[in-house]
Amino acid sequence: MKKLNEDVVIYILLRLAVKSLLRFNCISKTCYSLIKSSTFVYLYLNRTTTSKDEFILFKHCFEYERNMHKTILSFLSGDDDDDDYFNPIIQDLDVTHLKTNNNYNMDQFIGPCNGLIAMMDSVTTILINPSTRNYRLLPPDQFIGCQEDHYRSIQNVGFGYDSIANDYKVIRISKIYMTDRDDYPEEMDRIVDIYDLSVDCWRKLDCDVVQQLSTFYCASSSQMFYRGICHWFASQYIEGEIDEYLILCFEMSTEIFHSLKIPEPCYLMYGPSCKLMLLQDSLALIYHPYSEPVIPDEKDLINIWIMKDYNVYESWTKKYTIRGHQIDFPLAIWKGYLFLYQSGSGSMMSYNLNSNVVKELSFHGVPKSFRVIGYKDSLTSIPRENEHTTHVQKF
Repeated sequence: MKKLNEDVVIYILLRLAVKSLLRFNCISKTCYSLIKSSTFVYLYLNRTTTSKDEFILFKHCFEYERNMHKTILSFLSGDDDDDDYFNPIIQDLDVTHLKTNNNYNMDQFIGPCNGLIAMMDSVTTILINPSTRNYRLLPPDQFIGCQEDHYRSIQNVGFGYDSIANDYKVIRISKIYMTDRDDYPEEMDRIVDIYDLSVDCWRKLDCDVVQQLSTFYCASSSQMFYRGICHWFASQYIEGEIDEYLILCFEMSTEIFHSLKIPEPCYLMYGPSCKLMLLQDSLALIYHPYSEPVIPDEKDLINIWIMKDYNVYESWTKKYTIRGHQIDFPLAIWKGYLFLYQSGSGSMMSYNLNSNVVKELSFHGVPKSFRVIGYKDSLTSIPRENEHTTHVQKF
């Protein structure tokens, strides 16, 4: 290596997997400094990759005690000859900090954001680099109720990167309730908590900004970070009635909320639900029925819409229509054509959008506990401000 130009060495190292690069750290101080440098980490994150460099992170839950479940993270890779077949590539991770009850609606699996993943439930937030297996458990936000009869219900969460401040942020949107004499909950307020990794603390967003959320209700497990913005599928209420469906957005840099309109054919009251995904590097909307649809004509209809030009309503285009397959919970679209979803029986299924072939994959878990993210290797480190910050640990 001493005889090679540094640019040649960098070119060679960029072609290696993270597992190999971590071994190269032990060769010399020069090699260690090169691989750890912010320049190399950036080059590695933005290197040219192919579909063979991508793999799947698969979160699922299993019951270990009555009404208690443990969270498992599996690492899967597509077969070179058959992308509909997945193989575990390394040992599963038991995410010990996430032990949940039967309510999976608040389970979130967000990313990748510069190679980092956020795993959340209603209490715990974990940041993970799956390639290095480093993780950091964030401190819980402290809710201080004004009175004993006030309590909080976390509605939605998000995780993303603020490119202007060069900082990662976690966001929690909550409703504050008060119970009356008959123990009936009445919504009193909305609060938005922000965690800045650069300062290692939670803070509340300005009340004037939060005030505009009072008429919105965001669907669970609908979060997606894209173009520096957190997105949630939401409904807006006027005088207690649904006025319209839309996509609620929160810009990480400006910390301002706004909304995007969805295609008009998706405005069905009490009918199909929607989930946000990425398809061909564009914002996509999966329009699918509930597991127990109330509109029989829509029970086997799934439409996939794509917004070709971001924030341009007229660019919404119906890309795919799927009929005859009841989908309980959409998960992801992998490699631009393989639609992954969970069946009602707790199996992961694949639907090839090109060939219309459906397969049941050999991965199981508690129904509605599945989450899937497409991922590629990354050396991104998890920020840690000082010695008092929660430690970065390794699985």
